[in-house]
Amino acid sequence: MIDPHQYCQDKAAGSGSSFYYSFLFLPKERRRAITALYAYCREVDDVVDECADAGVARTKLAWWRDEVGRIYTGKAQHPVARALADIVQPFTITEDQLLLVIDGMAMDLDYNRYPDFDTLKTYCHRVAGVVGLMSARIFGFKDPRTLEYAAELGLAFQLTNIIRDVGEDARRNRIYLPLDELAAAGIDASQIVHVSAKVQASDAFRQLMGLQVERALATYDAAFGKLPAGDRKPQLPGIIMAAIYRTLLDEIRADGCRVLTHRTSLTPLRKLWIALKTWIKG
Repeated sequence: MIDPHQYCQDKAAGSGSSFYYSFLFLPKERRRAITALYAYCREVDDVVDECADAGVARTKLAWWRDEVGRIYTGKAQHPVARALADIVQPFTITEDQLLLVIDGMAMDLDYNRYPDFDTLKTYCHRVAGVVGLMSARIFGFKDPRTLEYAAELGLAFQLTNIIRDVGEDARRNRIYLPLDELAAAGIDASQIVHVSAKVQASDAFRQLMGLQVERALATYDAAFGKLPAGDRKPQLPGIIMAAIYRTLLDEIRADGCRVLTHRTSLTPLRKLWIALKTWIKG
């Protein structure tokens, strides 16, 4: 029989995600819990990204909604759900929170454009802000203000993902850059979808992406402005992740924001070095 926690560990390690490096220094039980949560997010995200047929994706997400219910009745079937069943009670992870993540993933089946930043924030909260809230509970906190920090940090992470993946998303006919901001820059959505190198080389696109980077960085600053000093140590995994992602944003900006045709990434060794340096600094 598959060991559910080993399944989650293998999924996290095999993903190459920056999040994996932020988990390395956690105590075993907390590391096991956050790895299960990460694996859950990957599973439901993969449903949308890997299913070419939207109807099939909806059916699979509906199955996962039922499976979330089974987590709380002791009848979970999937290895990831069985791993979550071990940790939801100790770390007060609610059924509504897990379902909200699915709601966010389902938005990708209904929307491939976002008219403005306020609309985009709803999506970001569901797929990342609520994950930040659950993660904060797993890492540990005493001050309730830490939850405000965690939700804001989740938003910052998602904004970073959106910037990094502009070209990759465009090839799936998805645009997460707010349409009103594209219009203000004189850029048509079709030029993004067709991955126009000419548009990428334009001053208007570079300025637009520069504004996206500045907003993401400002969101990190806003998040850390809400983190109570007393909870900084237990919340170090999020701080590590932020250090990795802010370095990624610096690289994207230094590369001229060529995100339509290039996907900037950091090497595993560099991620590990940033994680270690941030952990030691505390």
